[in-house]
Amino acid sequence: MLNYNERKEFALTNIKTMKNFLFVLLILSALLSCSKDDSPDVPEGIDLRQEMRGLVINIATYSRSFDHDFMVIPQNGIELVSANGEADGPLSTAYAETINGHGQEDLFYGYDHDDRPTPDKENQYLRSFLEKSKNAGNVILVTDYCFSHDNMDDSYTKNQANSYISFAADHRELDHIPDHPQPIYGENERNISDLTDISNFLYLINPVSFNSREEFIHAVTSTNYDLIIMDLFFHDNTPFTASEVEQLRHKANGGKRLVICYMSIGEAEDYRYYWQPEWNSDKPSWLDAENPNWEGNYKVRYWEKEWQDIIFGNDASYLKKILDAGFDGVYLDIIDAYEYFE
Repeated sequence: MLNYNERKEFALTNIKTMKNFLFVLLILSALLSCSKDDSPDVPEGIDLRQEMRGLVINIATYSRSFDHDFMVIPQNGIELVSANGEADGPLSTAYAETINGHGQEDLFYGYDHDDRPTPDKENQYLRSFLEKSKNAGNVILVTDYCFSHDNMDDSYTKNQANSYISFAADHRELDHIPDHPQPIYGENERNISDLTDISNFLYLINPVSFNSREEFIHAVTSTNYDLIIMDLFFHDNTPFTASEVEQLRHKANGGKRLVICYMSIGEAEDYRYYWQPEWNSDKPSWLDAENPNWEGNYKVRYWEKEWQDIIFGNDASYLKKILDAGFDGVYLDIIDAYEYFE
């Protein structure tokens, strides 16, 4: 039989064990509760990937009611080209035939770290889908993030070997014009009228390095890129005008280029003209969590009409402003937003 001190020690040990057990239960309960509360709210039965395909197709249909030749190029989310999301699956024909090209970041450099080669496994995975899109007649635009000259040269060489058009971006912020290589890769004097005509492109959507619109226009028109992807706005929420976009079409050597406008459709940005101050404390139903990697960017339930009305379909929409400014097409970002909700 246990004496008093032994019984006391036994009781205290059991109490400590029970407290630890209850503490673990409380932690697990809190974690499960947070997980449930913080998880994206998706209507039952919704096909997230098909909703994104449908959004891209509707954007193309709307824009081409104004300009039959208007180009639509989604960036990333390359799995949408497959009807079942598998590289060996059937082609999503309606989607692939609606778009003009596919943008892909980090194909050969930048997937894990800038200026480091993308691992072979990820490279091969992406290329299996990119080939599917290319074989359907789409132009592949690759942006690799690398800054050492050897890696930039290697990026251009590898993309060329795969018949992809590429841009080696030495700043992930896409805020300036690289000074390497000189001359630019694939430089030519041709007049470019279609995406299939291009040999190179410049991705310059952040004009923070330029002090004025005039300085930005001068810097771009001093280059011979066949295509520029740029933002609709300069430092403020005043769009570039149709006459300014026309100036940007001129290459330094006298040739003409295409001018494509960037637009995010999978995230809302709190620095855009459409952002309402009250959303900071009282979010609309379609607005979701902030992207932890990009301050001020918020996930959106892209299938909801209120968000889509901001993007396209009416005279006040983002896309109509792009059309009014005379751009040749639109470069759609955050196509892979479905991954967040999945």
